[in-house]
Amino acid sequence: MAEVILKNLCKSFSRTKAVVDMDMTIPDGSFVVLLGPTGAGKTTTLRLISGLETIDSGEVTIDGRVVNEETPAQRDVAMVFQQYSLYPHLSVRDNLAFPLRSPILKTSNQEIERKVAEVAEKLHITSKLDNRATELSGGEMQRVSIGRALVRDPAVFLMDEPLSSLDARLRADLRIELKRIHSELGATLLYVTHDQIEAMTMATHVGVLQEGRLVQFGTPRDIYEDPESIYVASRLGLPRINILPAALFTSTSGMADTIGLRPEHVEYGVGQDASVKRVEHLGDQTRLHLDMQGYNITVLSPAGNPYSAGTTVKIQPVNPLCFDQSGNRITGRDA
Repeated sequence: MAEVILKNLCKSFSRTKAVVDMDMTIPDGSFVVLLGPTGAGKTTTLRLISGLETIDSGEVTIDGRVVNEETPAQRDVAMVFQQYSLYPHLSVRDNLAFPLRSPILKTSNQEIERKVAEVAEKLHITSKLDNRATELSGGEMQRVSIGRALVRDPAVFLMDEPLSSLDARLRADLRIELKRIHSELGATLLYVTHDQIEAMTMATHVGVLQEGRLVQFGTPRDIYEDPESIYVASRLGLPRINILPAALFTSTSGMADTIGLRPEHVEYGVGQDASVKRVEHLGDQTRLHLDMQGYNITVLSPAGNPYSAGTTVKIQPVNPLCFDQSGNRITGRDA
C-alpha cells in the first residue's frame, strides 16, 4: 500500500492538452475513482502514474519517492485494462502465475502456488484453475484479469474501466467483489470510469476531471451534495440533476441565474404547475417526467404516487443548488 501524489502533472499529445497542471493526493489505502466523459484525461492520468506514458512536466510520487524516471516495473504498480489481456492458450492457473514468474520478482514455485490459490479463492474461481482462458465466461475472464494484478501485491492498483465490457448483472456482481477485495487488502486503488454508479458505490474518494483538469476531489457524498459547478453536479446522480432557469420558480428567482434540482429535492402540492408527461415505475421508486413551461423535469414521485400521465402537479424546489451565469456554484455565503 502507498500514498500517490501528483504535483503539477502535465501531458500533451501534439496540440491536445490531455492532463493540465494536475495536483492530487491519493491517500494510502483509499479507493479513488477518476470520473469524467471521454477525453477528460482519465486514462492518460493512469498511464502517467504507471509509467506507460512519459511526463511532460510535474511529478508523480509513490510511497514517498519520485518515480518520473522509473520504468513501470520499478514503480511497483499493477494495471487492469478494459480488455481481459489473458493468454488464451494458458490455463487460469498459469495466467494467474505468469506475472510472478518474471525474473524481476524471483518468486519461488511454492510461493507462486500459494498466491495463486489465495487469489483464486478471493475471486471465487478456484474451480476454474485448470480451465483454459477460452473456456471462461466474460465475467470469469475479467476476474482472472483482476487476479493477475492481485497476485503481485503491488504498492498501487490501477484499473482502467475494467467492467465496462460486461453486462449489467456481471458489472453489479464485480462491483461488490472489487469493494470486498479492497476492504480485505487495504490496498491503494485508482479506478477510471465514466459510470457514476461505479463511482458512488465503490469509491472512498472521487476525482472529477474536465478537459484534463481536476475540478473537484472529495468523497462521493461531497461531490453529490456540494458540487462546485454545474459540470460536477451533472457527473453524479441518477436520474441526472435537472438544470433549470432560476426564474422558473418564484421561490428561487433572484438567487441565481440557474438552479440544479435533484429529483428527490421537491415538495409537492405547492409552487408552480407542471404537467405529468410520463410515469416510470421502477419497483423501488417511481419517477415522474414533467413539463414546466417547455422544460423537461424528472422527479421522484411521493409514496403511493397519486399522479398519472396528463394530470397537473404543483412542485417547489427544496434546497436547490444555485449557479451563476458561468455555471459556478453560488453558496449561501456567496449569495
